Amino acid sequence: MKLDKSRKHGMKRARQPHRPRPVKKLQWKPSTLLYPAPAVMVTCAAPNGRPNIITIAWAGTTCSEPPMLSISIRQDRYSHDIIKQTGEFVVNVPSLRLAWATDYCGVTSGRDTDKFAKTRLTPAPALVVKPPIIAECPLNIECKVTQTLKLGSHTMFLATVVAVQASEHLMTKEGRLALENAGLFAYAHGHYYALGKPLGHFGYSIRKRK
Repeated sequence: MKLDKSRKHGMKRARQPHRPRPVKKLQWKPSTLLYPAPAVMVTCAAPNGRPNIITIAWAGTTCSEPPMLSISIRQDRYSHDIIKQTGEFVVNVPSLRLAWATDYCGVTSGRDTDKFAKTRLTPAPALVVKPPIIAECPLNIECKVTQTLKLGSHTMFLATVVAVQASEHLMTKEGRLALENAGLFAYAHGHYYALGKPLGHFGYSIRKRK
């Protein structure tokens, strides 16, 4: 009698909640439909100028070691040339209560609007870079640009993470950063959505069942 490898080594396979079923597909034009996406507020600062906030959905992790991420900005946006010139920015991850401010900073221009004043957000010192962090955001990721790629409508800024600040209340007694308590949200096809109930942790599909 052949033993299942997982049982042989004392492990039980986690059950799938249901059998996946194929669904009918429709052809769609090639477009940017990789959703959900993070809606982040990026801060930058021109030399001898006021700091600015731009909301970006085209952002993502690109490398773990060293920690790196990328943001993509349209070339006609006010923040584009600032970041291209200075090579520094901060990715501020907003909570649900900052959804209005997040949207506002994405549909107005820093050329003629002081977004910190309009949104009543608080600029606070970064640890390494010159642009300020947004104090109200639960997570602030300070970045230095390592590569700039002009792709078409957007320029992608590839950057190394040089410092991170996290709200103190998100740290557990065990020293774990509990981002599930930050009240985060995501952007999907023109709308903002609150993150829902947790479905499992990384690797839960192969964990040993108790």
